Amino acid sequence: MQMNTPPRSTIRLTRRGRVALIATGAVVAGTAVAVPLLSLESEGDARPTSLVIPEGWRSGQIYAAVDKVLALPVGTTKKSIAKAGLKLPNDAEGNPEGYLFPATYPLKEKATPESLLSFMVNTANQKFNGAPVAAGAQRNAMNVYQAVTIASIVQAEAASKADMGKVARVIFNRLERGMPLQMDSTINYALNRATLKTTTSDTRLDSPYNSYQRMGLPPTPIDNPGEDAMRAAINPPPGDWLYFVTVKPGDTRFAATYEEHQRNVAEFNAAQKNAAQKNSASPTK
Repeated sequence: MQMNTPPRSTIRLTRRGRVALIATGAVVAGTAVAVPLLSLESEGDARPTSLVIPEGWRSGQIYAAVDKVLALPVGTTKKSIAKAGLKLPNDAEGNPEGYLFPATYPLKEKATPESLLSFMVNTANQKFNGAPVAAGAQRNAMNVYQAVTIASIVQAEAASKADMGKVARVIFNRLERGMPLQMDSTINYALNRATLKTTTSDTRLDSPYNSYQRMGLPPTPIDNPGEDAMRAAINPPPGDWLYFVTVKPGDTRFAATYEEHQRNVAEFNAAQKNAAQKNSASPTK
């Protein structure tokens, strides 16, 4: 069915779905969450025994973590990719983004960047190449690499595990209707940032990851998704949603029409205004 959509400048789907911009304002993405980098199972300054890779980390963050935990010069792990012999799908063209599976990895005495990256990619292949994922991808007329790409967007955009399926459905609905995804998470990836404001100027960025200007999926995943995001990507619930915005923490609204979305955005703006007024009225201590 042909959709009668408003101008692109007025449709705002943002990172973690937290904010929407109508017309000319700026969008503020969600606040970054601090996560533990290393797991120390012994006390003092002993060598770390494991490396924790959180869901949603980008490859650059993982390279830096491996450099740090192995006490290597910055950039060493990234340079090691070419000689690591990673078993990546052809579509990845040697880029492991999306396949550095989030988990806790033991640090053996002779661990190297190559061995850790291979461990992560092999774990991803075990998770992604099984029958459930392959069948789910095929059911949705895509290959596994495309499913991982969708899962990476879901991981970046969903405010909670409960929202992941609906975010995936929004992605599928927009793709099926020939609508641009318009996800701020893809622009943030292109700009190597996470929580900065997304402006109208940003949406004009000349990048294959600009899902405001480019149709379809970005060329690669935009982070390394976990199993929950992957499940959402291959088996989203039925629904006709095309928009979403988190009005307040724990209250993400999904809408099928732009008019309904505008009402949700109005509630979000009112909540933000009230919060700002309360903060300005608070006495300085």
